[in-house]
Amino acid sequence: MKEPEIRYYQDESDDFFETTRSFGLPKDYRWVRKDWLSVATSWLVYSVALAISYLYCRFFLHVRIKGKEKLPKGRRGYFVYGNHTQPVGDVFIPAHGCFPRRIYTVVSTANYALPIIGKLLPYLGALPIGEDLSSLKKLKEAIALRIDEGHPIVIYPEAHVWEYYTGIREFPATSFHFPVANDAETYCMTATYQKRRFSRRPSITVFLDGPFVAQGKSAKEKAAYLRDQVHACMTERSRLSEVSYIRYIKRS
Repeated sequence: MKEPEIRYYQDESDDFFETTRSFGLPKDYRWVRKDWLSVATSWLVYSVALAISYLYCRFFLHVRIKGKEKLPKGRRGYFVYGNHTQPVGDVFIPAHGCFPRRIYTVVSTANYALPIIGKLLPYLGALPIGEDLSSLKKLKEAIALRIDEGHPIVIYPEAHVWEYYTGIREFPATSFHFPVANDAETYCMTATYQKRRFSRRPSITVFLDGPFVAQGKSAKEKAAYLRDQVHACMTERSRLSEVSYIRYIKRS
């Protein structure tokens, strides 16, 4: 059997995709688009992407999702935190995990610099993290609106993609202030990797777990509690990976 590819890193914030670069949002960028043309375009783009991505996830990535029954059936939305291990799959896997609800995903503005897909991101449900306080305020408002509309909000707290990584990297409690501020339930989504009989590329089993309910006196304590609970659960699930398709080794 061929040995896994080796990738070396300095620390867990390293970015292995050189296409990622800074991108400034236009001053008139709209986090929420309610005009009929944007709504119709968004519905069409999202529907087509969902159909195509089903084939990609099912027959190329060989994804199986377990634990969908744990997701809430109520009218309000919720938050889903995942480990970031697929550059393309992580765009689509949560959409199938949370189906039939439409997801919205918090993303870096660097993704908007990507050819073709960068132009489609606003219609696919991307919620960019701006670079100033005004943009952050608009992001928070958009998240609150989508939660009230009943949509799941997907967040990858590890920030950078480490393709086929089988561990869970450290991540801060910063993004966990969103469920605290919106008094919404929190779930996690852990991608694990299993051997396939006739292929070196592993299959993916995604586990949905939760809900995790914030505890603490202050918003900061509650966010930290959620972060610790989610990280611990994802770490435990990650031990179900059977194979390393790509090995990550820290430089000494």
